[in-house]
Amino acid sequence: MIAWLALRSLRNRWVTAGLTVLSIALAVALLLGVERIRQASREGFAATVSGTDLVVGARASPVHLLLYSVFHIGNATNNLRWDSYRAIAQRPEVAWIIPLSLGDSHRGYRVLGTSPEYFTHYRFARDRRLEFTQGAAFANAGQAVLGAEVAASLGYRSGESIVIAHGEGDVSFSLHERHPFTISGVLARTGTPVDRTVHVSLDGLEALHEESAPGADPLTALLHSGGEISTPRTLSALLVGLHSRGSALAMQRWVNEFAGEPLTAVLPGVALQEVWEITGAAERALFAVSALVAVVGL
Repeated sequence: MIAWLALRSLRNRWVTAGLTVLSIALAVALLLGVERIRQASREGFAATVSGTDLVVGARASPVHLLLYSVFHIGNATNNLRWDSYRAIAQRPEVAWIIPLSLGDSHRGYRVLGTSPEYFTHYRFARDRRLEFTQGAAFANAGQAVLGAEVAASLGYRSGESIVIAHGEGDVSFSLHERHPFTISGVLARTGTPVDRTVHVSLDGLEALHEESAPGADPLTALLHSGGEISTPRTLSALLVGLHSRGSALAMQRWVNEFAGEPLTAVLPGVALQEVWEITGAAERALFAVSALVAVVGL
């Protein structure tokens, strides 16, 4: 009898009952969605770089160094010298080292100057390697490798030419039009900042910024003469892999106490924990609001 009366009541008030069910469903969906977004964002950040034992840069906070070097968020406040890079690379604990140079862009996308070791040693999502859907890694100072999102959004393919701009804004008035780069390859999608990056060699980036007489083109001259270019004077950061992860703390201490110039070395996992501590208050506040919405809906 009670169930029959309840069904009659719902039938007579079907609009109100439907709105009630909808409001509760939306409130619960909001609560679950916020929690899922929080977990997905943490997993995405953690999967961006794997197998890198240390990130080294000029003296800065660990979080800032990690954000601009790995996630391409923000800009470096200072650079480290090439001599410091060579000193770290010569340490017996170091298995491989990837130099990074930031500061330029192409139509709103970051340009990263690096070495061929980047495509060999960079790992993401635990132990996945970078793969190419078109072409191959750059082989000379006049070639560039595009991330998947850059190529897809701008409609580029291997063999086409691009022009890099000075600075990292969406709109730039300082284009290096006399130094175009030829696209040598396009990387497969990774779900990391690599997808939104244009990769060029350090030699090509240095040639781009070489001071020269009006009308001269140091990059073209390099490619046609077979000459050599001076090594970069500064770098934005270094990704370092060690023979043994057990030596990471000792190597970190050595870098932080480096006599040549003030440097900072961070363990990526530890720096990420600091990021979660900073964003934790906002996450808890957002979750609390979602929970209150669910309670009000109920």
